Amino acid sequence: MRIFTASIATETNTFSPIPTSLESYLTCFVARPGDHPTDKPSLCTAPLFVARQRAKQEGFTLIEGSCFFAQPAGITTRRAYEAMREEVLEQLKAAMPLDGVLLGMHGAMVADGYDDCEGDILERVRAIVGPGCVIGVELDPHNHMTLKRVGLADIIICFKEYPHTDILPRAEELVTLVLKTIRKEIRPVASLYDCGMIAFYPTTSEPICSFVARQKSFEGRDGVLSVSFVHGFPHADVPEMGSRVLVYTDNRKAEGDALAQMLGEEIIALRGRTAPPNLDYADALDQALAADTAKGPAIIAEPADNAGGGSASDNTMSLRELIARGVENAAVAPIWDPGAVAFCHAVGPGGRLKLRIGGKVSSESGDPVDADCEVIAVATDCHQSFGDAKAAVGDLAAVRVGGITVIMNTNRCQALGRELFTELGLDPASYRLLVLKSAQHFMSGYGALASHVFYSETQGPSTQRYEKHAYTRIARPIWPLDADAPGRLIV
Repeated sequence: MRIFTASIATETNTFSPIPTSLESYLTCFVARPGDHPTDKPSLCTAPLFVARQRAKQEGFTLIEGSCFFAQPAGITTRRAYEAMREEVLEQLKAAMPLDGVLLGMHGAMVADGYDDCEGDILERVRAIVGPGCVIGVELDPHNHMTLKRVGLADIIICFKEYPHTDILPRAEELVTLVLKTIRKEIRPVASLYDCGMIAFYPTTSEPICSFVARQKSFEGRDGVLSVSFVHGFPHADVPEMGSRVLVYTDNRKAEGDALAQMLGEEIIALRGRTAPPNLDYADALDQALAADTAKGPAIIAEPADNAGGGSASDNTMSLRELIARGVENAAVAPIWDPGAVAFCHAVGPGGRLKLRIGGKVSSESGDPVDADCEVIAVATDCHQSFGDAKAAVGDLAAVRVGGITVIMNTNRCQALGRELFTELGLDPASYRLLVLKSAQHFMSGYGALASHVFYSETQGPSTQRYEKHAYTRIARPIWPLDADAPGRLIV
């Protein structure tokens, strides 16, 4: 048995001002054949990581292709996308004949001239390997589950948790189902239900926490192979954006259709109730400062300027408000400002300097903050934890502005793990208030510390107030932009 695996992945915010070039991938994560780390997977390379282990255990031949990942940002250039795609396709051709293909992709990648990069890759892969080769794909739930990719792949599995703490278990399921399909032990058949809606679905709180458990309860019985709830990625103006439910059964199409529709209708019934309130930042700060923080810091999440959603992560609205109110014992992390970090490294811990912080990338970055700062700490070549993976944050610098600690970095990223603080010798639990530039992934690292968590609206292209996006291409009607938006079975 011969199986090929590769990965091309990013999450594209079509409203982001930051272009995604080939350099964006090469400086974030690239692993050519045989070079993938042996200790941990990256976000979208878990199929390769798991298949390596299973190949040794089960005796099949694994041929590794290239893996590319870029931080979420704007549209990938045509040159970059086509160069990566052709590199992987040439490797695929050289690996023939094949029994199976395992692809780690994000699912919300958009390139110049390609609304559905994953669908385009699958179409070209299928043309090379033929109809008899089994293709399995692992995707982030924040994807666009297009009809094209469902029609071309044999099985697609999405992470269930948000934050994405289950990339390895889902990859294990994918590899198992692909192997069973190759051995003709099962025959996966897809059912896809479109919920006709856009929403935010954190799985660390109700009602989505229970919905995840409900998804899992159907798997492995009555012919149900897999249930994926596709959250969708709302910061992309592409035709098939939105929330969907994907079910695979072992050749039981009618039962799969019924289950996908039932679960999709359950999501529709939760409209307006899937997530905590998205507060104006001033209101979130009022509540956080009034909260009892004896058991841990209050956390304010800042999704709109979240690098994990494609934003710059250099907006200063939240920092300026903290300074204006004279807040003490608070921290903001991370602000992307390579120039400011370099200045802090030059001065060193204990030094003082007049620093211009943030506000550099676009109008959505707001005005910079000019402050007389004390450098608290600096660190080089740092990483933060993200479930089973590690993510590079580059060099770090922490400065004190009045009673506020500002943590800045050189690799644009969101707040994931506590290493943003601990690499600098700081304890995030020691603060009264943490303002974290992240939508939900911060919960895996910081949730256990928090006495209270508030989700706020600031400024940036990853807003959770979706009516702010100037959509022109998404399929309508869709809730909440349209009050009457029905769901429907589409596969």
